[in-house]
Amino acid sequence: MSDTPTTGLSRKIGLFQATAINMSQMCGIGPFVTIPLMVAAFGGPQAVIGWIVGALLALVDGLVWAELGSSLPGSGGTYVYLREAFQYRTGRLMPFLFVWTAMLFIPLIMSTGVQGMVQYLGYLWPSMTTGQGDVVGIAVVALVILLLWRKVENIGRLTVAMWAVMILAVTVVIIAAFTHFSPSMAFTWPAHAIQLTHGAFWIGFASGLTIGIYDYLGYNTTAYMGGEIKDPGRVMPRSIIWAIVAIMGIYLLLQVGVLGVVHWQDMLDPNNVASRSVASAVLERTFGRTTADVVTVLILVTAFASVFTGLLGGSRVPFDAARDGVFFRSFGKLHPKHNFPVLGLVSMGVVTAAAFVVARHVGASATHPPLGVLITLLTTVMVIIQALAQIAAVTVLRRRQPNLARPYKMILYPLPSIVAAVGWLAIYGYADKANPGVHPIEWSLAWVALGVAAYLIWSRVEKVWPFGPKEITEQYLTAQEQQTEPTPAGAR
Repeated sequence: MSDTPTTGLSRKIGLFQATAINMSQMCGIGPFVTIPLMVAAFGGPQAVIGWIVGALLALVDGLVWAELGSSLPGSGGTYVYLREAFQYRTGRLMPFLFVWTAMLFIPLIMSTGVQGMVQYLGYLWPSMTTGQGDVVGIAVVALVILLLWRKVENIGRLTVAMWAVMILAVTVVIIAAFTHFSPSMAFTWPAHAIQLTHGAFWIGFASGLTIGIYDYLGYNTTAYMGGEIKDPGRVMPRSIIWAIVAIMGIYLLLQVGVLGVVHWQDMLDPNNVASRSVASAVLERTFGRTTADVVTVLILVTAFASVFTGLLGGSRVPFDAARDGVFFRSFGKLHPKHNFPVLGLVSMGVVTAAAFVVARHVGASATHPPLGVLITLLTTVMVIIQALAQIAAVTVLRRRQPNLARPYKMILYPLPSIVAAVGWLAIYGYADKANPGVHPIEWSLAWVALGVAAYLIWSRVEKVWPFGPKEITEQYLTAQEQQTEPTPAGAR
């Protein structure tokens, strides 16, 4: 008997595949292009702090996802959680705002992966022009859509294969770094590296935390695919926590290893290859150019895998919303043969390609590194509607639906929720100071305000709250109660 409301999706993805999907999305091109950004944020090899605090934030936030995902295992992730938690006071406003936001920030995250991929391709193709890079990026997005145009069980096998390539690429870089490792380079910090009484340190810390959590993003990918996960009460929390712990170990080895081979000052020099393709620089200095070329190809495959899994999970977000009548109805249609959300995949692919091209041409003239600005804007937008709202949803659901089955309950509740909220608020509060002239807080508030206006127009047309009655469904709790009702005598 199904343990969730019927979605039309098939539960085909097990624990190993789910963990591989999360890890592939987490460890894509991110650490290979953000190591120089992290060094710049902290001003030296003490940048390792950023990876540690980023992992801690990901872990406590992952516990939020684990409880919500195991108790509400539906396609759409955050959309489902906000719908169930906040329907009592604000009707469909919160899930609408999340889908509104996700249709932008998920493709933007994928666009950073495509941009990083083109950046590393420049190591193999140094004469590549901006126009040629644009064509390559758009072609990558088109190929991802083509590969996702199939049944989910086939996607699961393909994801595991790309996960293996990701593990191989990272492993080779780590081995190369530690075979030529210089402890003095990695562990000699500049004088006054940590000054807790100086505001500049905390601005750098917040920037590093932002970069760190960006690199860990993806631990929640399977939560967006809750309707396709086998035994979600067991698989969902394990796939999240195992992926975070595994990637944390990989990132620390990678960061420390790179700092032991490449001088951190080289990563800050825009004319040095280490500032653009730091992993390739490590391989070239240790094993030679040929090996660097080969591993760069593996890194490109890893970057492709992260875009692949990101669009795989992200395309499911508007699906459940459309099925519930909280988003455009056309997003709720499945492919007649392969059973996947068609419009969600295509629309997010198009936004990814457009964002990639715009970032390359607009960001190229910015005072700040384009990738750093994108990361800040993405995380800032996510804080309000996803991170903080989801943390609140855990408590709201415990109070509103105390009888809801929770196969996994957050350990030490509510401490992880509090720590996660503090971490996200630090990222948000320091965003403007860390990026003067960019105004990420103002942009995030403007986007949310625009979403509220769009919701008011939509709700007026659909005649739902505040222009109609609230619809309290408690969908998962109702399904659970129906399954536990005794069968009447004589019924078959």
